[in-house]
Amino acid sequence: MDKNLLRYKGVMPVFLIVGFLTLVQSVSILLLAKWLAEVISALFAGEPLKEQWGTALLFLLAFLVRHACAMLMGRVSYRFAEMTGSSMRREMMDKLFQLGPRMVGDRGTGNLVTLVLEGVTKFRTYLELIIPRMVGMSVTPALLLIYVYTQDMTSGIILTVTMPIIIVFMILIGMTARKQMDRQLKSYRTLSNHFVDSLRGLETLKFLGRSRSHSQSISDVSDRYRSATMRTLRVAFMSSFAMDFFTMLSVATVAVSLGLRLVNEQMTLLTGLTILILAPEYFLPVRLVGTDFHATLDGKEAGEAMKSIIDRDTVKAVLLEAEGNEVAIEAESAGSIFKWHPESTLTLNDLSVQYEAGDLSSLKGISLQFKGASKIGIIGESGAGKSTLVDVLGGFLHPTSGSITINDNHVSALTDEAWRKQTSYIPQRPYIFSGTLADNVRFYYPEAALEDIARAVAATGLSRLVASLPNGLDEMIGGGGRALSGGQEQRVALARALLSSRPIMLLDEPTAHLDIETEVELKETMLPLFAGKLVFLATHRLHWMVDMDLIIVMQQGQVAEIGTHGELVARKGAYYELIQAQLEGLH
Repeated sequence: MDKNLLRYKGVMPVFLIVGFLTLVQSVSILLLAKWLAEVISALFAGEPLKEQWGTALLFLLAFLVRHACAMLMGRVSYRFAEMTGSSMRREMMDKLFQLGPRMVGDRGTGNLVTLVLEGVTKFRTYLELIIPRMVGMSVTPALLLIYVYTQDMTSGIILTVTMPIIIVFMILIGMTARKQMDRQLKSYRTLSNHFVDSLRGLETLKFLGRSRSHSQSISDVSDRYRSATMRTLRVAFMSSFAMDFFTMLSVATVAVSLGLRLVNEQMTLLTGLTILILAPEYFLPVRLVGTDFHATLDGKEAGEAMKSIIDRDTVKAVLLEAEGNEVAIEAESAGSIFKWHPESTLTLNDLSVQYEAGDLSSLKGISLQFKGASKIGIIGESGAGKSTLVDVLGGFLHPTSGSITINDNHVSALTDEAWRKQTSYIPQRPYIFSGTLADNVRFYYPEAALEDIARAVAATGLSRLVASLPNGLDEMIGGGGRALSGGQEQRVALARALLSSRPIMLLDEPTAHLDIETEVELKETMLPLFAGKLVFLATHRLHWMVDMDLIIVMQQGQVAEIGTHGELVARKGAYYELIQAQLEGLH
């Protein structure tokens, strides 16, 4: 059983309801076995059939009660599983937004997409099955065993001795199955990430003439997943066979013991039949747990993986007082502290970021100041710290040391929800989900009217695309819909940012995957949209820097230079060296 199962909201009432229904079901099993044995033994003794209608009807009633309880338990468990699964998906998505794009990059896009889509479904199946199975295994065998002891001590001893053997065997098989499942999940994650990476790089592979040769890599990864799946299935089939074999052997042992004593007239037929009917029911809950273990193991693993993301620590921003005290930021005051307006100032005071103890700092001693509406360019070689700085400014990352001053308030970080609600983030490849073009544009502003969406679409240069679509703004795009080019996807991301009217924009290599013609065309659209906003643009493309109000040059996690394009070119320092290295011929 998952260690987190008892922590889910609303699980205790479900356990109580399922426990009560299981108790009623167990009593009904006892009664139906007793009444069925009475009918059969009476008929065997030669009594007329018409005298057994009353007992037969009682048996039928107990039979119906048993299955009604099973149906009610299924419904209760299903509703809880649906509610908890939906809640887990929302919590996970909220946490992913809080942790930012770096978290997605570390875990792998394919892995997270698979976890959110398929993992939640498997987790629901696990919850739906595990609660009635665990309660049934705890209640039904104990109640039936007590009744058997009252009827026949020998049969009770046989059942008592054989049950632990089956449980131990089930645990051993479960441990083996878990190892195989871990291997399968690892292969599945690799397959998911490899598929997404291959899909993203397909255009590049075709351009380089490597698309056909890459098919062998896809085949190798798929074959490893197939092999892991087949090993898991072999263990599952063998364990099911072994479970049924030992169960039937235990029931046969009870049946032989009962038969010998019936022949020797040491037991009545009524008692023997009752115990013989109850013996399979005694082992049934354990068999169901063993059978469903393999069906729900991947759901349990998915639940633990989602829970590990949800429970991942996110260091909250705190208010730093002059005396050095740290005060939690109240929700009521967060709006005024982090509210950005044309007169606002943002100062980074000796910020450093170190991901792991002992590692080199990704940022070290960063001290910068920004004010009002301005365009800030962040450049540097790969690994210079550009993306880390954007993560800090976007509130995705809490600095290891240093502080931030915003609107004359000293805070430890910008990770507060009030700050993130003022920022729009445009990554290198914005996500286009399966839905209409209008729904994709209103991503940050779900209640936006179609008139506002149309204005944002026109401002970002998407009018020609909308006019070419049969359904206009209602055209389905994304997975299963119309595919968009890289430039069109970026325009959709720009329309999202424009529609939201958020005063802060963060762009992390937004045009790195585009050809220069598309980038120049997109640049003409983007620059007017930056007006009146605080814009942070991290890029390798230096031709953007001519239009920036301030340029920050990063080197090895530190600020190498700050200034305008003209000032930095005249200084002939790190910025000038980057220009010469890229041969972009800027003056």
